[in-house]
Amino acid sequence: MAQQDLLTYTIRILDGAGIDYMVTGSIVSSLQGEPRSTHDVDVIVAIQSQHVGAILNAFARPRFYVDEGAIREAMRMGGTFNVLDTHEGDKIDFWMLTDSEFDQSRFNRRYAEDVFGVRMKVSSPEDTILAKLSWAKLSGGGERYIRDALGVYQVQEPSLDPHYLDEWAHRLSIDNLLARVRAEASQS
Repeated sequence: MAQQDLLTYTIRILDGAGIDYMVTGSIVSSLQGEPRSTHDVDVIVAIQSQHVGAILNAFARPRFYVDEGAIREAMRMGGTFNVLDTHEGDKIDFWMLTDSEFDQSRFNRRYAEDVFGVRMKVSSPEDTILAKLSWAKLSGGGERYIRDALGVYQVQEPSLDPHYLDEWAHRLSIDNLLARVRAEASQS
């Protein structure tokens, strides 16, 4: 299953099971900015206990590998679990929606977009930038994340909400990284 097929399959499963979600990560930064290849699909989900069976059935062996214990642990701890496509090697990283203010804010700001012929909920460009810069900070300066954020910023700049970006960059302590992205964008 090609990665775009894996993504659309995943969205159909989530929609069919009534699981609220938001596609994020490199898939979305590639849609909103500069495309780049990736081997994973990042999805923030609001999974409840009643959804576990649907996930296990939809991503069953031998085509997929998913661990029920990992799902339940992620639900309990607010973490992540993975589904591996055993044929292609691609994976889906399911991130649990947390109660953090940033998670709640960006989840509330997601919007629907047609991607690969399927309507799906994706992160707003501002939240894609902020999340990428947060990951850069957590990884000690990850240039790949900064390049992704810059790509989104350059493509989306005319429609970005600068006040939202400034507020959350300050709250997430990534003001310096946002300033760097803005400076690099102005030099292009």
